[in-house]
Amino acid sequence: MSFFVGVDLGGTNIVCGLLDQEFNLLAKSKQPTEAANGSDFVLERIAVMIEDLLREQNIDRGQLGAVGLGTPGFIDPVRGVCTFASNLRWNNVPVSDILGARLGVPVFIDNDVRMYIFGEAMKGPGQGYANVLGITLGTGMAAALVNEGQLYYGGGFMAGEIGHIIVGDAENTPCGCGLVGCLETVASATGLARQAREALAAGRASVLGEWFPGAEAANVTAADVSRAYDEGDALAIEIMNHTGKLLGRGLSYAVTLYSPDALIIGGGASLAGERLLGPMREELRKSVYHGYWDRLTIHPGALIDDGGVIGSAAFAASRAALQQVESIRSEEA
Repeated sequence: MSFFVGVDLGGTNIVCGLLDQEFNLLAKSKQPTEAANGSDFVLERIAVMIEDLLREQNIDRGQLGAVGLGTPGFIDPVRGVCTFASNLRWNNVPVSDILGARLGVPVFIDNDVRMYIFGEAMKGPGQGYANVLGITLGTGMAAALVNEGQLYYGGGFMAGEIGHIIVGDAENTPCGCGLVGCLETVASATGLARQAREALAAGRASVLGEWFPGAEAANVTAADVSRAYDEGDALAIEIMNHTGKLLGRGLSYAVTLYSPDALIIGGGASLAGERLLGPMREELRKSVYHGYWDRLTIHPGALIDDGGVIGSAAFAASRAALQQVESIRSEEA
């Protein structure tokens, strides 16, 4: 029996998970990334974590089929190179070659958002659907499309950056990408908190102002906006409705372009639930042709903590199987 390891690498923590052939999570471990020590340090830490998992579960190295790793930033999944990841301080790091040589097994890498959505498509609420569009709402906003079990990349592996759609003249917040008024400046955990802080600074009445008086308003989070919403706070309700509406409008473009069977909403801001997803769903319904809407199902992400690990392992398994097929064809030719 073969086993697979999925790694969810972030700027703060590394999570490694051991999975069986059905991608059931058998065990996992977590350690700080300590990215300031450099890529060699981080990759060695990952290798040791994987070896520890195998030893703890009494699994021989020869039973490890492949390792998958999801990392933030821009990734070339064909060459297995992290071309740029700002929060890791990585530039053109050949992750697959380094980690593969260290472990003696095939290693495949991809962007962490794509790995999370792939996990939701393989073992989450997207399971059983041929075409799955997923988004994550966290510090920023990104998307991925899984078509018949395969990720869609687009030119330059840059497909899915839905957060950088410009949403209208009324939105004029500068985005980290260099544009102004990107969807993720509103529809993200960061965007929800920013709207609340700016409204309080402008003198808007809100229970948030009572909870975070004066300079403490800088500490307002998206979770606080949800809490204020539940208190019936008019400002929090306005922010959620506005954000949900813009999110639905932005998603209408993606739904029309890709015609997904299922839409998965993940990431920290998705924990706002129907406070955010209700207005999103209504705006999306009004903004797409009914043929798209009638066949679309919408689900909150179910693998919030483990989606990246599961998706990375499933991705590695699929890529390893494809390599085996290509190798057999090459030998026959």
